Amino acid sequence: MEDKVIYAMYDDDDILKEGAKSLVAQGVHITDVYSPMPIHGIDPIIGVQHTRLGIAAFLYGLTGTMLAAIGIRYFMIIDWPMNIGGKPSFSLIENIPAFIPIFFEFTVLCAAHGMAITYLLRNKTLPGMPPRNPDPRTTDDMFVIEISASDNSKHTLKEIAKMVKKTGVIEMEEKVIK
Repeated sequence: MEDKVIYAMYDDDDILKEGAKSLVAQGVHITDVYSPMPIHGIDPIIGVQHTRLGIAAFLYGLTGTMLAAIGIRYFMIIDWPMNIGGKPSFSLIENIPAFIPIFFEFTVLCAAHGMAITYLLRNKTLPGMPPRNPDPRTTDDMFVIEISASDNSKHTLKEIAKMVKKTGVIEMEEKVIK
């Protein structure tokens, strides 16, 4: 299925934000913004939803804590109990203060790796995948707004192009995406 897309390129992030505000006020839906750095305040302008990565991090951390508890109990209580420093080896609860660093480190390990993998999968940026960047200059000093024709049924592409030209755009390009 083919879709027509307009890429509007800017050389200043403040001009891009003002242009995005003006386009959204006129009823244009902005699909994405590509930039070499984070543009603070652009998410509410273009309607990006809040991420649920924090919830995923909590669940990954909880998984790490549970795995640490299961592992410590198995290794130190069931499989090979050792009397170290007079600590009793028949109960995990009595030894929990000694294992707090292990719980903490394993929780952080699982949360960090889980978040990184989730982020890469969600954004489709795994190693070996082709880049989705419309212009290589957006990794250096340019900013691009992507406007998809399929997301904007109220306006034609020509109307949108006229609106974009009034926002201080440096370059504008229309592409057909397959």
